[in-house]
Amino acid sequence: MNIEKSRRAFAEASKIMPGGVNSPVRAFKNVGGDPLFIKKGKGQYITDIDDNTYIDYVMSWGPLILGHADDHVIHALQTAAERGTSYGAPTELETQLAELVQKIVPSMEMMRMVSSGTEATMSAIRLARGFTHRDKIVKFIGNYHGHSDSLLVDAGSGMATFGINTSPGVPAEFAYDTYTVPYNDVAAISELFANHGDEIACIIVEPVAGNMGVIPGTLEFLKTLRQLTTDNGALLIFDEVMSGFRAGYHGVQGLTGITPDLTTLGKVIGGGLPVGSFGGRQDIMEQITPSGRIYHAGTLSGNPLAMTAGITTIDQLDPEQYVAMDRKVTRLVDGIKAMADKHHVPVTVHHVGTMWSYFFNAGPVNNFADVQQSDVAFFAKFYWQLLAQGIYTAPSQYETNFLSTKHTDYDIDRTIAGFDAAFDATLAED
Repeated sequence: MNIEKSRRAFAEASKIMPGGVNSPVRAFKNVGGDPLFIKKGKGQYITDIDDNTYIDYVMSWGPLILGHADDHVIHALQTAAERGTSYGAPTELETQLAELVQKIVPSMEMMRMVSSGTEATMSAIRLARGFTHRDKIVKFIGNYHGHSDSLLVDAGSGMATFGINTSPGVPAEFAYDTYTVPYNDVAAISELFANHGDEIACIIVEPVAGNMGVIPGTLEFLKTLRQLTTDNGALLIFDEVMSGFRAGYHGVQGLTGITPDLTTLGKVIGGGLPVGSFGGRQDIMEQITPSGRIYHAGTLSGNPLAMTAGITTIDQLDPEQYVAMDRKVTRLVDGIKAMADKHHVPVTVHHVGTMWSYFFNAGPVNNFADVQQSDVAFFAKFYWQLLAQGIYTAPSQYETNFLSTKHTDYDIDRTIAGFDAAFDATLAED
């Protein structure tokens, strides 16, 4: 596999951007070598600048549920761009997208549009603190909620990839106000609330973790979070930036029947453009300026291009598509497990809806401590062999892969065969 142009492009980028990238996991540090530079994508495929084409399961880290360059989305964006890219004034598109989201995620009685998942979670935390008049928050080890200061303690995603517990530049008092608890640990979160329940403003949780690989929150765990927050006057925030429109048509709250006080969304609701949203109970959301006193603002919040892409994406989704995608993902992860068993490689595979991941770990994998037992050295060697087979998955043991509506049964067959060949080649290396 020739990637010389990508290597040269990375060397040039490294002269002007820290680490050569604008987001750390793109740097391929977890797998070694230099990252691929992509020049185009269409449907379920991407092509790098060396003209290698891959079946893509990263899908821009989740947003592209309709695949790359969906014809309807592109046409709608072209039309919208001709009318202007941003006005700094209200448009009907903002209301239209909000109404679409609210219909599918009814717990979001009112919402605000923002420009990223990080902005959504940051704003939801501020709102929870302002509403409850409390400062302490709870997050779970290995859950990633963006890179705002309070939420970088014991985070997943790039923080896990680089082995960082928290980040220089985050004041100690921010960490002091953030309690961290192991994911899926009912006893630990119950003990924390028994001792500090009257101090806690909110719990923020990925109800299906996606930033340490796919790890579902157990129903007992999620129900416990709902009960503890209700009993102690705290708010429950479901961070569905990743799992929203991915774990299922109605998100994790649709799968579990558990209603959070606030929800954060992103990725899919922007159809590939920068977007985020936070929303929930009307009495809470009305505390946001200008109707309340808790401040939130954003020049590009609800910009017409992101709203157009989101509307055009969600308009094309329906529950039947999720049944079809779930069937394909089930066949894919079953095939991966079969190929690993064939080659006597310990592996645990998880999937929820269109989200899936594989851990080189005999399992079970229920929290971040379990994930850390995975063989990351084998993952790195295997990753490059999988690329050589034309299969592009997330370049970190701590990330999630995604299916789109464009992936076919033929793609699934090719991917399973690619895993088989990659196991052969990796074990031959050893």
